[in-house]
Amino acid sequence: MSDHHLATLGVRAGQVRTHEGEHSEPIFTTSSYVFRNAADAAARFAEGAKGNIYSRFTNPTVRCFEERLAAMEGGASCVGTASGMAAILATCMALLKSGDHIVCSESVFGSTIALINRYLVKFGVEVSYVRLDDNDAWRKAIRSNTRLFFLETPSNPLSAIGDIRALADFAHERGVLLAVDNCFCTPALQKPFELGADLVIHSATKFLDGQGRCVGGAVVGNEQLVGTDVFGFIRSAGPSMSPFNAWVFLKGLETLELRMKAHSVAALELARWLEQQRGIRKVHYAGLESHSQHALARRQQSGFGGIIAFEVERERDGAWAFIDATQLMSITANLGDVKTTITHPASTTHSRITPAERERAGITEGLLRISVGLENLDDLKADLQRGIAAIKK
Repeated sequence: MSDHHLATLGVRAGQVRTHEGEHSEPIFTTSSYVFRNAADAAARFAEGAKGNIYSRFTNPTVRCFEERLAAMEGGASCVGTASGMAAILATCMALLKSGDHIVCSESVFGSTIALINRYLVKFGVEVSYVRLDDNDAWRKAIRSNTRLFFLETPSNPLSAIGDIRALADFAHERGVLLAVDNCFCTPALQKPFELGADLVIHSATKFLDGQGRCVGGAVVGNEQLVGTDVFGFIRSAGPSMSPFNAWVFLKGLETLELRMKAHSVAALELARWLEQQRGIRKVHYAGLESHSQHALARRQQSGFGGIIAFEVERERDGAWAFIDATQLMSITANLGDVKTTITHPASTTHSRITPAERERAGITEGLLRISVGLENLDDLKADLQRGIAAIKK
């Protein structure tokens, strides 16, 4: 379906109807599958014949999700995983070995930093952290053993933007792979493969689901890197996506383009409104003309997404007072929901990294992050106003 548009792919791609003629995709809640005969079983296990073997690594509902997301991203292959962090782990375990070197953005999810610093380095993988927006730093960080560039763009939570095309060029000149976490934009707003990326990673838990129902992740890429290497790790190690979660994500993909456009419109209006409010020191949102990388974001994204970060007065005291005064927004660290959420990154999503790592990533004590949902904007402004009033008390 490569000649179809994104909205059509989100509704139609990947589905293969069974003999029952179902209109909606079925959920295959089975752990194993029956073979036609002994020779058929042997051929499937030897990968000489296609077919389902065991739901740890072959399930029709999961496969439908994988094929649909691959089509939407423009990749040849996709592997669904148990979570977004499982997708990052599977990528690293499949493609890296002891002695390899990663260059990673400083501005990534706190658990990603913890995964690298606490576990990958224990197995001999080296890492260098650089500013996401400093192209020269990425180029200079490359070593003879560098295997992977890893970045989020826009970043979590400050909406820093990485120049995917430039970083892809630097990486490929030296035989390095570029992996882009596309969680905040999704294929509805950004297509990393068109800009030169080798791998695209998702936490399907976020905007792909869109309603905060299930946990899952995905890795998209070519047939070798993902279809063989990452799939091989999933087959052996088992951080697999469940069929039920895959079915929920399929329903999310059906409305992805509509939702991402609506999130983007609402977030831009709220970000512009927040910039005008007393008690708000700074607003971080790439859709704002005041954002230092606004022009780059406009070039490589078709929208700016639903995540806004902003800094308030009185540091942690002000931030916590703001959160506690809200009545409508959900106090939760998840994002990408139709319900607007608010969190204090320094004490939640980035609390497991060191103070020095938080400082390097720009996670201040006064920083708040909201994931703008689909409620009425006047109601959201009124709730934010309650938070602003509480800062001064």
